[in-house]
Amino acid sequence: MSQFTWLTGRGPALLETQLDRRARLAAPAPLDERALNEQRLVVLDLETSGLDLRRDQVLSIGAVVIEGGAIDLGQQFERTLRCPDRQLGASVLIHGLAPSTIAAGSERAEALLDFMEFLGDSPLLAFHAGFDRRMLGRALKQTLGHRLRHRFFDLAELAPLLCPQAHIARGGLDDWARHFGLQAQQRHHASADALVTAELALILFSRARRQQLDSLQALEQRLHGWRRRQRAQAF
Repeated sequence: MSQFTWLTGRGPALLETQLDRRARLAAPAPLDERALNEQRLVVLDLETSGLDLRRDQVLSIGAVVIEGGAIDLGQQFERTLRCPDRQLGASVLIHGLAPSTIAAGSERAEALLDFMEFLGDSPLLAFHAGFDRRMLGRALKQTLGHRLRHRFFDLAELAPLLCPQAHIARGGLDDWARHFGLQAQQRHHASADALVTAELALILFSRARRQQLDSLQALEQRLHGWRRRQRAQAF
């Protein structure tokens, strides 16, 4: 058999070992009524070459696991993805990833397979999750021919839903971290941002339990109603 298999006529090639790994990736687990402290959740942060969802690329992936109601520091993920031909422009001033660091990063298919294996069937948490979901989904499709189907929960939605008294309607991660007295070791660094996002998630889960919202399924249902109210108020 050939060493490479082409995904499309113009698309990327994968080694047979990579195709085997892709075939064994776990399907996402359905949401259920398990208590939040019984869930394994993966908190994700991406650094990208910019904010254009169609053109920019994922440069680094940072993730940490919440399991048993606590951050499991033994389950952390960090990869810089090789991107030797990318013009980074002003984005390097934000994420601090030098072109030499990116050029020396992990091969993209390997890094993305590593992350998906780390993720398993777990739901994902992120701040402004829509951006991370679309960027990661496009990277997986272009690089691996794999469709991202995992559920994302957006802490930028959960925070004002669960803590309306904070009066931070459209705040960023820095605003909520400051509100709760959290400190990131290094902002705009994927692993550090994932860790402070996980700390914020634990605070929000504590607030959720006080409101009798002790499962992802319950949070999802409450979010549906909250989104409808937000849309109605916008008109």
